Amino acid sequence: METISMKIYRVLADEIISGTLAPGQSLEEIALSERFQVSRTPIRQALRELAARGLIELRPRKGGIVISISLDELADMLEAMCELEALCCRICAERMSAVQKKQLELIHVQSQERIEKGDEEGYLELNKKFHHLISVGAHNKCLTDTMDNLRKRLTQFRAAQAGVERRLVMSHDEHDAIMAAILASDAEKSYIAMRNHATRLSIHVLEVIKDRQAETAG
Repeated sequence: METISMKIYRVLADEIISGTLAPGQSLEEIALSERFQVSRTPIRQALRELAARGLIELRPRKGGIVISISLDELADMLEAMCELEALCCRICAERMSAVQKKQLELIHVQSQERIEKGDEEGYLELNKKFHHLISVGAHNKCLTDTMDNLRKRLTQFRAAQAGVERRLVMSHDEHDAIMAAILASDAEKSYIAMRNHATRLSIHVLEVIKDRQAETAG
């Protein structure tokens, strides 16, 4: 079950990303406590989460300041993530153990079942496991840690890719190509399949965020 602090975090993160909360705007603990009708403890937890994702800069005992994140900066982060995921997939094709490959197949089958049931939330949870297993399967801690840190910063932005069943089906088909290349230990095909997948999602995210910011500005 989602905590109160995480619910507050998601509301504030959406408002920052859409531009409702403008860069430079102050997020005061007292004001937020009154707005959400909660104590300052979950507010502080939500603000720490926003800071960890690079959305605000914390101010001791006061709250935070919304950081400016331009579309160009977001595009840079997404591009870096695309390349890192593709690199990880290439290494994974050469290093993933037989047990991990079987786990990847199982997750893929379960994902198909979620799509057939129209369970988008369940699919997205398995999607995280699919990508995480590939990250771990590369057996490179430095690369995995770097990806995890960048993924945390992009989490709320990449949430914009959810919501369309056709996208889920397309995503699953792309996962099929990725998995097939990994099972065949084909490093180059794994790299290309993951890069194509990550790039398409990144383009979609940028389009959605751009539209949201335009609507807010209008």
